[in-house]
Amino acid sequence: MTAGTILLALSGGVDSSVALAELVSRGHRVIAVTMRTFCYGDEPAGERSCCGLEGIADARAVAQAFDVAHHVVDVEELFRERVIEDFVEQYARGRTPNPCIRCNTHVKFPALLERFQALGVEAIASGHHARVEGAGAERRLVRGVDRAKDQSYVLWGLSHELLQRVVFPIGHMTKSEVRQRAQKLGLATAEKAESQEICFVPPGKHAAFVGRRRPDALRPGPILGPEGEQIGTHRGIACFTVGQRKGIGVAAKRPLYVKAIDAESRAVEVDYREGLKIDSCWLTDVNQLAALPLAERIPGLHLQVRAHQEPWPATLIRESGGAIRVETETPVEGVAPGQSAVLYDAADREVLLGGIIERTERCR
Repeated sequence: MTAGTILLALSGGVDSSVALAELVSRGHRVIAVTMRTFCYGDEPAGERSCCGLEGIADARAVAQAFDVAHHVVDVEELFRERVIEDFVEQYARGRTPNPCIRCNTHVKFPALLERFQALGVEAIASGHHARVEGAGAERRLVRGVDRAKDQSYVLWGLSHELLQRVVFPIGHMTKSEVRQRAQKLGLATAEKAESQEICFVPPGKHAAFVGRRRPDALRPGPILGPEGEQIGTHRGIACFTVGQRKGIGVAAKRPLYVKAIDAESRAVEVDYREGLKIDSCWLTDVNQLAALPLAERIPGLHLQVRAHQEPWPATLIRESGGAIRVETETPVEGVAPGQSAVLYDAADREVLLGGIIERTERCR
């Protein structure tokens, strides 16, 4: 890419800080933008995450070190509406949301695109560990070099318009290389710990967070055993997610896991580990980033349902009515409605499409 002006999302972490350093070293003029997303005004004292003002201050310090213009953009209302309210609603429905993905898809990158269009800059950048290859309509999203830190999974919601304009300056670096570069530059963020996945909920407090907004999600209900019999009573469906083992509150000779959650009856179904296995999931809100064959079945792909998870060999199936089903080669466990499912190509490198898991089933 020729030198020009680039709009960078500067979060105040080490990755985006080194992304700024990379862009400056390549001769780009950079405009840094930090998103003010936190909404902690109604949280009890002592239950706020470390994210927010600290990140803004760190971002400002890094921008000043490179003599780069720095702007803080207030997206609090949008973040509350599109991320926090959805997070609460999904848990109240017995589902497992990923707010980080939703924030990227519906808040941060759209806000950057809006300013990109207003400022007429050359590109948008962020400190994600991912890469974009190709040119023009052939641009494609691929995994970052550091497989352990790859973040292409959380970017499946990028629009085609964004994919044409986004760059990831550190996608070719490992995390250790990023920290070494930050240390060499003497950046204030060089030793900063990685942020937690849910920036607006303190660790271990998601049930209380949901319950304050949806008290019905903390109403007691039955715990149903492997044979459908009631074996206990729980404190609310917001306390559970599919695949969970700890905190079920029922003694058993063998470990029990959450198999399903029925929000209407408030029943939490548990089973032994082998009972959790599924081999099919149906996707909604699908975003396709790459060209695919028109065949009804596309085998040889790879399915990932969690960040940094090793993917499973899978087949994409187009069902009647336009439904998208993903079938794994062998039964797998711990797949929950509400999670994001991302399909990679045969080489497990390029993101082909992503979507939200609507339901799962063992079909074979």
